Amino acid sequence: MEPTEFPPLPALTRAEGEFIDCYLAVLDQVGRINPAHGSDTYSALRAAQALASRAAALRDALAVMHERGERQIHAATLARALRVLDGERRAGRVAVPPTPN
Repeated sequence: MEPTEFPPLPALTRAEGEFIDCYLAVLDQVGRINPAHGSDTYSALRAAQALASRAAALRDALAVMHERGERQIHAATLARALRVLDGERRAGRVAVPPTPN
């Protein structure tokens, strides 16, 4: 069996890579907190506790970008990186699921 080949990540600066990683970590925690997807209060509590540190890391990544003179967020490039890293599925955990028919 051949290994699955994933599309390559677009070229990112180190700070942009950290920004994307931290953003996805925040999404993952918010998805775990989402009452529409949760199953117990303890796991939501743990995710909420972790959210604070993940949000601080996201803030720090953006601060580094700004301090290094990276003033613009290249949305198209970063969106491609998010897609490669399964960002659409991870962001979907934050949304309220549609009403079953």
